[in-house]
Amino acid sequence: MGKKHIPLYKIVAADSRSPRDGRFIESVGHYNPHTDPMLITFKEDRVLYWLNNGAQPTETVKSLLRKEGVMMKYRLSKSKVSAEKIEEKMNQFIADKPAKVARAKARKVRQKETKAKKAEAKTEETK
Repeated sequence: MGKKHIPLYKIVAADSRSPRDGRFIESVGHYNPHTDPMLITFKEDRVLYWLNNGAQPTETVKSLLRKEGVMMKYRLSKSKVSAEKIEEKMNQFIADKPAKVARAKARKVRQKETKAKKAEAKTEETK
């Protein structure tokens, strides 16, 4: 999916015997990494259905599900937590999400600054 050099990814439920880019059972979401912030859409009820039926997400999809809180909801439902508690924890997760995104952006900025300082020190050392 997408255009040349601008990929969009479809998140699917597929049989393990099918080829990687081949046949799939159902499309359960999309992922667009080129927007700011990244656009991740899921059919949450279908994702939870497939996870409950034994689907194994890839590492990338698992990290996307984790970022959206779907994996937390799945784990809570597996541990027999009441629906009110799940709803409460999901609301808390959604409230904390902007702060987490801001911390991640700040960390990236600090890493870039540190990398630039190291490169500058290395060039001065060679002079």
